[in-house]
Amino acid sequence: MQKSIFTAEIKSRGQLTIPKKLRETGNLEEGQVVSIIPLGEAIIVTPKRLELEEARREIKKIIKRSGVSPEELLKGIDEEREKLYKELYR
Repeated sequence: MQKSIFTAEIKSRGQLTIPKKLRETGNLEEGQVVSIIPLGEAIIVTPKRLELEEARREIKKIIKRSGVSPEELLKGIDEEREKLYKELYR
């Protein structure tokens, strides 16, 4: 990432908009939970690691939005495994 200084205004309810360039660089998406870590007079904002149950919920949302059935998804995974196996071991 190019070292730049970005500015943003904290709104009355404590809301802060992270500039688009930083969201893209940090792979931050709408609705994503982040951790805010105080570091002296500075803060670090980082994506929150998903716990297993949270990850399952997110995967279910993605599958539902994609319109792909669980069977199609599993078939695709099996096909990708077979392809990777052939590339690596044959």
